[in-house]
Amino acid sequence: METNYLDPFIETLGREALKQIQLKKFQMMLRPVLKTNSFYRRKFAEAGFKRPEEIMTLDDLRYLPFTTKVELSSDQASHPPYGTNLTFPQERYTRIHQTSGTTGEPLRWLDTEESWSWWARCWATVYNAAGVTSMDRIFFAFSFGPFIGFWSAHEGARLIGALAIPGGGMNSYQRLKAILALDVSVLVCTPTYALHMAEVAEQEGLDIANSNVRFTIHAGEPGASLPATKQRIETAWGARCYDHAGATEVGAWGFECQSQTGLHINEGEFICEVIDPITGEAADEGELVITNLGRVAMPIIRYRTATG
Repeated sequence: METNYLDPFIETLGREALKQIQLKKFQMMLRPVLKTNSFYRRKFAEAGFKRPEEIMTLDDLRYLPFTTKVELSSDQASHPPYGTNLTFPQERYTRIHQTSGTTGEPLRWLDTEESWSWWARCWATVYNAAGVTSMDRIFFAFSFGPFIGFWSAHEGARLIGALAIPGGGMNSYQRLKAILALDVSVLVCTPTYALHMAEVAEQEGLDIANSNVRFTIHAGEPGASLPATKQRIETAWGARCYDHAGATEVGAWGFECQSQTGLHINEGEFICEVIDPITGEAADEGELVITNLGRVAMPIIRYRTATG
């Protein structure tokens, strides 16, 4: 099986060399963050940390405090509308997105041109790992709204040179007709919506299983990693189903490769730790903690993904 790389140098490095690059990227990010980002400068000062050079190895990250969603939400509530986790003046920012708000008030997240380009590179990795190329025609079955999934996936498609076809403002039948008429080869949507469209296709007598769709890539929900759900999507669409993991405030940190043996971490752009959710200490199994390395404008450092 041919392996696709966005950055062959980073993606084929040995473990120790990769850790050194992660460390250097983290130290470089910390310099502007500790200088002008009120949220992290205050947070780290309270923990007795003031200089990037104090982090000498990746193991030293354990001395930094965690970041939680509750903390970020409280910060935005106290300092509306965006909170204090801003490294640059507001005029530098060009994009705004927000979380769904299913567990409270939506988090608003800003990006500069630089951090938005980083988002695109993360999604390009998702595509490359699945085997999507510039020859593909990608259909985005998302609404035109503040959810970041459509926008970041669209930017990734532009970066790899694929044809991007937006499906906002269409109902399911219209989207299905467009997928067939426009010779779509890749579908990007939530896993539940892929199954819903399959039901509509059956009701309307549309043969999607024999269409030119060869890959479906999913975001926004965890269902595409569940074997039964993956099999249902693949059977309905006659295509290989790929999962992706990410979050508005974190970035597109996980992807599935063509071996389809589970999600990989994009370690060129993220540092991931696993901790015991009770003690907060390093563990072999437990809660995932994520630090992104390319979103300097509004960063996430040691983010507890399972803690509200």
